[in-house]
Amino acid sequence: MIQNIWRSMRGQAKNSVTNNIAPLSKPDDEKDGPERQNAVNGKKRRKEDSSEEEPLEEAAGLTAPATPKRRRKAATLTTASPITPTPTVAGIVSSPRTHRDIHDVTSSPPPAKRPAEPHHTNATLISPETSRIVAYWDGDHDLSPSKGKRKHAKTTTLNILDEAVAHLLKVDPKLKTVIDQHPCRIFTPEALAEEIDPFQSLASGIIGQQVSGAAAKAIKNRFVALFSPSDNTEDEERLVHAFPTPSQVVKMDIATLRTAGLSQRKAEYIKGLAEKFASKELSAELLLRASDEEVMEKLIAVRGLGRWSVEMFACFGLKRMDVFSTGDLGVQRGMAAYMGKDVSKLKAKGGGKWKYMSEKEMLEHSAKFAPYRSLFMWYMWRIENVDVAALQNS
Repeated sequence: MIQNIWRSMRGQAKNSVTNNIAPLSKPDDEKDGPERQNAVNGKKRRKEDSSEEEPLEEAAGLTAPATPKRRRKAATLTTASPITPTPTVAGIVSSPRTHRDIHDVTSSPPPAKRPAEPHHTNATLISPETSRIVAYWDGDHDLSPSKGKRKHAKTTTLNILDEAVAHLLKVDPKLKTVIDQHPCRIFTPEALAEEIDPFQSLASGIIGQQVSGAAAKAIKNRFVALFSPSDNTEDEERLVHAFPTPSQVVKMDIATLRTAGLSQRKAEYIKGLAEKFASKELSAELLLRASDEEVMEKLIAVRGLGRWSVEMFACFGLKRMDVFSTGDLGVQRGMAAYMGKDVSKLKAKGGGKWKYMSEKEMLEHSAKFAPYRSLFMWYMWRIENVDVAALQNS
């Protein structure tokens, strides 16, 4: 009885499995008559249509849904100055020697008439160690070999800015709009009379690298305070502490320098720079009389000073008139706008740092403004604050 039931169950299961299995199709060579011909015709059709065949997934509607792309917000055109670290660095590098009462307006030296020349240092430099005025360029190379007397210097610290502006307007009168709206203070007689400590300017530039203006100012103040501690709050508010001398910095260890907020590398850079000045490898005298090329060669060899940093120091610190920084994004952007390009639509070609104009283009177009390209560069930073369309049509 039990065996009969077991055989009956096995038979039902076998039939069920057999009924659920789809019959295997015959190979084409085993098919006969119309069945074989239909198979052959089907292959031909598939072969003929293969070049236009949709992907299997798309044909079957199985393509995975693509993630919708985010819509980018339309760029808003503004007249704000281009984002560049230059304004911050300019303020730090060009700041005069800090050793006086900031509320004493009489402590700024009055402008003096002295020779000036675009390719020389026109700033009044002082010794980093003694705070003594080293000198300024005095036109030594203008001595007449035949008479042994100095020629009358037509270009002086009182008129070099006027001469530079006149040259720019002679080359391109359309610059008058931006020149009128953005007076340049860097090369005024008052600015050229300010005493510049080259060690302070360069060290301050290193402090300001890759940080905001507020952060740079705070770190610099803490750095200076390491060498001139004071418990008198009133003195702290009224007196700007003297920037340390190179020999003072050399004697302080890296760990202490870092307590001012400096990174390990910046502390090393500043100490290395101090060693260069302490050993006389760098000096105010050298920077006063060196050519533009020599200034670049000497300073770019210092660890922590790149080409852009040296260019900013030469322009804002040494007050040299023919500096042109092609690697500065603000200059690139301003010059592209000056040339009539829509900077909001420009993209880097080939990558790298030339986002708005190539270096070759910048050098070719700026050459006609030499030897006053520092001033031309200043206006390229400012040009986007001006109605460029009106400038081009004027």
